[in-house]
Parts: sequence; structure tokens; C-alpha cells
Amino acid sequence: MYAPEVQASNGEANSLIATSVQQTKKVTGNISDSMGPLIGATIKEKGTGNGVVTDLDGNFSINVKPGATLVISYVGYNTKEVVVGNQTNIKISMEEEGHSLNDVVVIGYGTQRKEAVTGSVANVTGSLVREVPGADITNALQGRIAGVQMAQTSSKPGASMQIRIRGTRSLTASNDPLIVLDGIPFAGSISDIDPNNIKSMDILKDASATAIYGSRGANGVIIITTYKGYQEQRPTVTYNGYIGAKTLFHRYPMMNAEQFTKLRQYANKFQNGPDEKYWGEDGAVDMDWQDELFKTGITTNHDIGVSGGSSKGSYNFGLSYYRDEAVIPTQNFNRYAMHAAIDQEIGKYVKIGFSTNSNYSITNNSDLGLYNTLSATPIANPYNEDGSLKTRIRMSSDDQWVYTKNTIESLGDSHKDQTKAYGTYNNFYGEVKIPHVDGLKYRINLGLNYRSSEYGNYVGQGVFSDKDNADSHATSRYQRTTNWAIENMLTYDKTWGKHTINAVVLYSAEQTNYRQTYMYGLDIPNDKFQFYNIGYAKTVTVDPANQAYYKSGLESVMGRVMYNYDNKYMASVAFRSDGSSRLAKGHQWHTYPAVSLGWNISRENFMKDITWLESLKLRVGYGETSNQSVNPYSTLGALSTRAYNFGSDPNGYAVGMYVSSLPNSELGWEYSKTWNYGIDFSLFGGRLSGTAEYYVQNTEDLLMSVNLPSTSGVSSYMANVGKTRNKGFELSLNGTIIDNKNGWTWDAGVNFYTNKNELVELASGATRDESNWWFVGKPINVIYDYEKIGIWQTDEEDIRKVAEPGGNAGMIKIKYNGDYNADGTPTRPYGEADRQIMKVDPDWEGGFNTRVAYKNWDLSVVASYRHGGTLISTIYGSQGYLNMLTGRRNNIDVNYWTEDNPTNDYPKPGGIESSNNPKYGNSLGYFSGSYLKIRTITLGYNFNQPWLKKCGISKARVYATVQNPFVLFSPYHDESGMDPETNSYGNENQAVTSFYKSNLLVVGFNTPSTRNWLLGLNITF
Repeated sequence: MYAPEVQASNGEANSLIATSVQQTKKVTGNISDSMGPLIGATIKEKGTGNGVVTDLDGNFSINVKPGATLVISYVGYNTKEVVVGNQTNIKISMEEEGHSLNDVVVIGYGTQRKEAVTGSVANVTGSLVREVPGADITNALQGRIAGVQMAQTSSKPGASMQIRIRGTRSLTASNDPLIVLDGIPFAGSISDIDPNNIKSMDILKDASATAIYGSRGANGVIIITTYKGYQEQRPTVTYNGYIGAKTLFHRYPMMNAEQFTKLRQYANKFQNGPDEKYWGEDGAVDMDWQDELFKTGITTNHDIGVSGGSSKGSYNFGLSYYRDEAVIPTQNFNRYAMHAAIDQEIGKYVKIGFSTNSNYSITNNSDLGLYNTLSATPIANPYNEDGSLKTRIRMSSDDQWVYTKNTIESLGDSHKDQTKAYGTYNNFYGEVKIPHVDGLKYRINLGLNYRSSEYGNYVGQGVFSDKDNADSHATSRYQRTTNWAIENMLTYDKTWGKHTINAVVLYSAEQTNYRQTYMYGLDIPNDKFQFYNIGYAKTVTVDPANQAYYKSGLESVMGRVMYNYDNKYMASVAFRSDGSSRLAKGHQWHTYPAVSLGWNISRENFMKDITWLESLKLRVGYGETSNQSVNPYSTLGALSTRAYNFGSDPNGYAVGMYVSSLPNSELGWEYSKTWNYGIDFSLFGGRLSGTAEYYVQNTEDLLMSVNLPSTSGVSSYMANVGKTRNKGFELSLNGTIIDNKNGWTWDAGVNFYTNKNELVELASGATRDESNWWFVGKPINVIYDYEKIGIWQTDEEDIRKVAEPGGNAGMIKIKYNGDYNADGTPTRPYGEADRQIMKVDPDWEGGFNTRVAYKNWDLSVVASYRHGGTLISTIYGSQGYLNMLTGRRNNIDVNYWTEDNPTNDYPKPGGIESSNNPKYGNSLGYFSGSYLKIRTITLGYNFNQPWLKKCGISKARVYATVQNPFVLFSPYHDESGMDPETNSYGNENQAVTSFYKSNLLVVGFNTPSTRNWLLGLNITF
């Protein structure tokens, strides 16, 4: 090192050294969490660019000015500020992000401390989402949040749940909530979002919170924030993965050969077919068709991410792969996902950023069903004399293709059912701080989204058919959606003294284009063609009803002001105006307000001596929202095609057009008005916290299709008619029972909620619409059918002769709505007038979770429960054709009535019938919807051994999880052994799909529910 040409004297040097010491101070320290040192935590001197990161042992050293404040941050942990003072060595323990008064929640176009929130907002961290591994976040949310109902619509791999926030409002318009991803309304499916990339979710439930999103937020809003890097972060690599086996939760409870033989012989309606022999006869078999079909499925997920940052920017990149196999052979779901986020400051005033979430998924053989497997009789022999499998079995009145693992896996090119979907969702933003105006900034958000789906199905000649010469057929469908959204936002944040104000104004616009093409071919010349060129089929059908195109747009302006005085009194006022292209001219715009108030009582002087009360806040809010979720061009009416004979050619036909739906030039908004009352509290230093809320929501001018009399020549038109009401109560409690006592920690949470919806008004003053199962004064989701109250016994013949002329002892006894004679006999026979209106939705529901930890070990349990309502099981009812009690096909194993077993459970086999089923047979499929379900149990171990840190591994965890281990307090489970969760919409996965409404959820013969055993690993480098 060279010496300077001019050197200071000793006195001058000492003076310079003294000045330097006064100007800076060296501070050392260590940053850790409950598991040990944190590698790469950022330590910055507040208000400066001076900063360092911790080393492999969590240590740091930094020179700061006297009186400096250190800001310590680390991904997934609460940021801490520490005043240096006279300290020269500081040890800091970081806490993972959790629920506290200082937590920041996303409220829509901004953030707010939890303590200052005045609307109904629930928060779930990404770590909680990953406690229940699955294809998407819906599985993890079930039972987690009061007022948010997750209902299973399908048990097939990759399926998402139906989400309802505070119940059902609309009759025919959408009831799905809005998904907002990183600030931009999300144009895709929730299954397109990789759960591994979710940092937190904030659910906006009441109108005072959702109104800021306008009509898109009419059914609630789920705001998803993904992981980003942070400034001054050293490069960090994370890996999260698991692999597991899927086994049957329970088999469908079908009869074995001995049971079926007794049933068929007692019913005495069908004789054995060519491939059948009664149990006990020579050559008889006891086929377990489910055992021949089902296999153990495999599920696996692998996610790797890289994040980091500089003094002016940050980045986060990740890739993931997810595969989920069903227990049905060749049925699986595969998803490849990529996410990236970049934020960069440019100079002093400008910040820009970009994030993308893209995925490619393949769903295979979702068309494979279970009906043939379940209905095949156990006395039918599927084997040839040489031991090979027959292609079909011949039973008493039915021939069926043989479904087994071997037959399905050996189909090759003669069967393929596949959906390939690609989605990319891209958000760009630019943010400018306005010079010389502290707190004022402008931001522009631009979302560019694209999603496409290609579906193809091919079934070769005779495959799955009862005839070996059945024609091959193929289906091809292509769907494409493009969407852009732009938001211009001006925000002002200012704090002076005890006053804090946040104001935002916004202008936004979005446009969506959708296209669908569909083609069907019959008699494909070769299996190799499959569905790739249907033009070669002998018969090609292009049905106009299955082709679609639309363009729709939405334009909005919004303003909101939030005011906070001394953290005691809070107010939020918002106005929003939306214009929708889907509605009629002159009715496209609607403006609505939202206002909410909050009072932190615990901050008042008269509460200061109540030391056990940490916080107590009262909230009240009123807001209006609108819904425009009807098909585009509904205002124009619709034309449909119809083929009819024309000319002398007997094989010729012509295609004509007819009006199927009338136009409506007055079609406008469906809108809701909501009052919300809430109380938030925290006791005993935060050891116990909770929220209680009550709400009333009135929805008017329902968007619904109005049926017209047949004499009009048109079946319906879309209009604004009817009213509904939702009201409910919600309670959430979270507590720390043991707080790190001798290494033990025990946390628990529970939530409980009720929702009662009611149809208040229908079109033209009608009180009932029996064709749609809508009844004024009743819930929206109901069953309109007969209700079983028992079985007619032999000593009730006098009454039965009047009630059921031509009936028999052992038939179903239904609830009667009529009057009685003096002798106790009904005044009329039972019939259509005795159908009942039965509520489907539960009386109340919720969930609980608990986590017990001892040093490095932890055990967590997540559960959900519901009470009341009606569970529809079509495998027990007439629509499934599996409880016919005639012996034609195999039957659910039930306790049926005989002279020697006069049970009240199930009717006499071979008794009086209706449509090949026992009369009133649907009533056999209605069960109480109550259950308590343990969703996951997880045992984990967190490594903190010194050698891991030396290898550059800052965090490592292994865990074992069992999903869906068991069910308690379920009448349906007690009867069948099966999972009481629904698995199908009301118009699918049953023999007859026209009886139940599509909005209802049922248990049908879908892919079986499974119990999953997982082993996982999480590592951070």
C-alpha cells in the first residue's frame, strides 16, 4: 500500500480517528429462528442503503451511525426493527409470519395492518396452504376459514372444489368468487396456480371489502400473493417435494356372490344368464370386480425455486411438476408449472416489475367410469376355459364389457381420452413516486393472459360396448381464451401526528375473447387416427350448439379513502362504477357505494388497566355489489337449429332455425346489499385471539332464465326477476395453549359458521317453480322429492290399502302431507302432492386445526365438520340403478325387508316398482349430511444440526402425512363405509342424469375417494 504524499501530523491523525469513531460504530450479532441460525437474513441501517447479510452461521457485522436503527428481514418472517443504542453485539430471534395485530393483509389495491382493517378479511399464509398437499389450494382451504365453503365436485385427479363465500346468491348466474393474483384479476382456473408459489391468501367476504372490485367481486374475493425476492437478499435456493401412495378410502359396498344369490332368488324376477351360476353350484364364482379393477395410485410433487436481490431489485424463479394418479388404471393428471417475478427500482422515483405464472397440464382417461364394474354380478364368470379374460360377460338381461386392470391397460390405440391445457398469466407494472409530493404515486398494471384447452376422445370398435361391432367414435374440442386488463391507479398515503389517510382512485378496463370448436365422428377407419383427424370418419357431425364465440368487456372507475385516527377510529369509504358489455344498452352501467367503520376500544384510556385484554375492535360495514355473470349476448336472445325431413329423398333432411330464447332490451345488473357486523379480539398477550361476525345480504333483480308457456313458441328469456337473502354468523378462534415451555409448544384453531339463504321472490309474483325446484321462503338448494319415513309392515295393511292401492308389505313408506280420517287412515292415496322440500345445505359447519411441537418434532392435525343438511347418494337411490333390489344387476349391500327380517331400512326385493326401481326409490339415497372428517395428520422433523449449516443448508425438514385418514359421526359413512364428501354434480356419474339439478352435488359412481400416504422434504440453501 503506497503512502500519501502529504501525511498528517500525529495530532491531526488522532483527531481524524476520533471523528471517524464518532461517525460510525461497529455492531456484530447473530440472527436465528426457533430452529437455529438463519443464513442470508438482511440487516439494513434504517433510512440508508447500508446493509449486510448473515453468513452460514447467521452472524453479521455492520458499521452504523450512532443512534441507528437496524431493520432485519427474511422471507417468510416478520420484519424486526432494533435500536442499536449502546449495544455492540445483538442477538435476534425471528418469528415466522403469523396472525398478529401488526400483520399486513391485502385488502384490494393496497395493504393494511390487521389492526386497522374495517371490512371482513381473513388471511391464510402459504405455509398453512401446504399443510394439505393437493393439486391446488382448494383442498387446503377446506375447513380453514369461517364463511368459506369448499365442496368437492369431483374425485378425479386434478379436480378443484366448488368455492362459496357466504353462501349462494344467484339462481342461474355465477356464484364463484373472484381470484386476484398479484394484484390483477385472474383469468384462469384456480387449478392453474401452483400452491408452492403462494405466500399468502386474503379472503374478502363482505361487500364493504369486495365492492372495490366491483361486479367481479360480487361473490367474494380471494387475493393470492406469490413469493417474490427481496432487496439485498443473497441467492437462495429452495426445494419442496413429496411422493405418496393412494389407496381406497373404502370400496363401494356391493354384494358378494352369496348375498346376491339370496337376493335374486328371493326377488324371483330374473334367471341366470349364460355366464352366471348361483353361489354354491358347480363352477360358480365369487367375482370381486373392484379388486380386478382398482390399483394403488401414486402422487408426487417437486418444486424448485431461486430468489435473491440487489440494492435496487429482486427476483424469484421457480419450476414445479405435479402428478396425481387415480386408483383407476391409466387415469391421471399431470401439471408442469413455471413462475417468475422481477422487481427493479430505476433511480429514485421509478419502480417496474413483471411476474408470470404459466402451466401446462395433461389429463388422461377421465372418461373411465365405474358403472359396469359395480353393476356386474359377482356370480358372472369373466374367464374362458383357458384362463383368459372374456371381452364381455352375459348376465340375465345385460351384456357388459369387462372392466379390469388388464383389459384397460391393454387397449392401446383403441382408446384415448385426453385434455391438454396451457395457460400463461402475465402481470406488468410500473410505479412512479410523484416528486415533491410525499406519499403520492401513480401505478399502472397490465395483465396479459392466454389459456387454451384441447380435448380429444376416441373409443374403438366394440370397446366399452355390449356389442363387439359397435362403431368406433371420436370427439374433438378446442377452447381458447385471451384476456387483457389494464389498471391506472393514483394513490396517496400520508401520516401527520395521529392522523393517517390513504386515498386511491382507479380507472380500469378489460376484455375477454373466447372461442370453442367441436366435432364428432362416427366409424373411424383405423385406431391410429383416433381423434386427430375426424374428417376421415364415415359420419362427421358439427353441431352448431357446440360451437361458441364471444367477446366481452368491462370498464370501471373507483375511488376509496381510508382514514385512521390514533389507531382508535377507522373509516373506509369507496365508490365504484362498472360498465358491462354483457347487459342491454342503457342498463350497462351501475354505481354502488361501500362504507365501513372500526373502533379499537382497547386503545381507549378507560381500558388501559385491563391488562389481560390486548385488543378489542368493533366493526360495522355496508356495501353494494353487482353481478353481470351471464353469458354474453344474452340480451339478444338465441337461435337454435333443428333438422327435419325435406324432399323426396328418404335419407335427406334440411336444417332450419328457430327462436329458442327471446331478446331482452331491459336486461341489467343483479345487485346485492350487505350489512356486516364484526368484533375482533386478542387476549392474554395474544395467546387467544378471535373474530365473530354477523351479516345480512339481500340480492335483487336476479339474473335468471324465465320459462315461457309452450303456446308462446319460445321456451325462455333472460331477465332481472326475483330476490334472495343470505344471513349468517361466523366465529374464528386461535390460541397458544403452551408457549415454548420446556421445549413444548401447542397451538390450536377452530372456526364455526352458519349460512341461511332464502329465496324471497320469483318472477311475476309466483311462489314456486317446481320444474326448477325453486320455492319462495325456502333455501336455494333443495330437493323436491318423496321422503322415506320407514317400511310398510304386515300389520299396517288397513292403512296401506288406502295409502298405496296395489302396494305390498315391505314397500317404502313416505311422509304424507294430507289429512286423516277419524280411524287414522289417510283421506287419499299417496302421490305427487306428498313430495317434500328438503334442505341440502348444512345447518352449520367449520373446521379445526392443532399443532403440537417438541423441540425439533411437530405433529399437526387439520379437520373439517358439518352438521345437518341432506347428502344425496345416487348409488343408494333410484338414479344410480345400483339399488334396484330386483336381482337384475349387482346391488348395494343393504339390510332389505323380508318376512323374517321386517326391517325399516330398505324395501322388499321384487316389490312394487317405478321405472325398474322400488317405488319411491330415490328416497333411499337421502342421508344426513353430518360428519367430522380428519383431513390430514402430519408428523415432521426440522433439522438444525451444525453440519447442515456448514453445508450451506439453512433449513431442512422431513415429514410424513396421511390425508383423509378417517371419518366420524357420519350416518352415511356408518351405513356404507364410504367418504361422505360429494364427488359429482347432480347431472353426472349416475345412470339417470336428468332428475337432479346440476347445481346440486351428489355422491355418484365416480372415481373412488382415497386415503393418501405422503413422505415429503423441504430444503432451503
